[in-house]
Amino acid sequence: MATHVSSASHAVHAPVRRRHARPQRNWHTTDLESRTLSGKLADAVAAGMGSWTFIIIQTAFVVVWMGLNVIAYLEHWDPYPFILLNLVFSTQAAYAAPIIMQSQNRAAARDREQAQHDYETNLAAKEEIEQLIERLYVIEQQKIDQIMKHLGLPCEDAKAPVRATPTA
Repeated sequence: MATHVSSASHAVHAPVRRRHARPQRNWHTTDLESRTLSGKLADAVAAGMGSWTFIIIQTAFVVVWMGLNVIAYLEHWDPYPFILLNLVFSTQAAYAAPIIMQSQNRAAARDREQAQHDYETNLAAKEEIEQLIERLYVIEQQKIDQIMKHLGLPCEDAKAPVRATPTA
């Protein structure tokens, strides 16, 4: 029994072994450092075009454009069906769509990286919890053995801690 207690006590105080070390680097920092100038520009354009400020300014621009062309005193540079205005919007859409898609692709890559980081963190936490369960089992067996010995009852030494099995 003495060897069991000393080996069990050594197991309780043994350093935590880690198969999957918890990620030490923050993924936000990694993402910010890896962005290129074009990536920052695409994200800024996508953020700007997706804002209420942009929608309001563009609406005001369209109203002023149409108003000046409908009630112009001197010259109508873009008369009613506003073909030039349609050309401006088509050009804007032709450039905006790929830029916004680049930003969305980068956002998807960031989401994948964050999901991987979360998975690694959860895996490390799961292993630490399993190790704590093993340690608690050893401590519990030591206490039970001490109580049984104190009461003068025969005790059954635990040979090895039972490893927790995942439920799902």
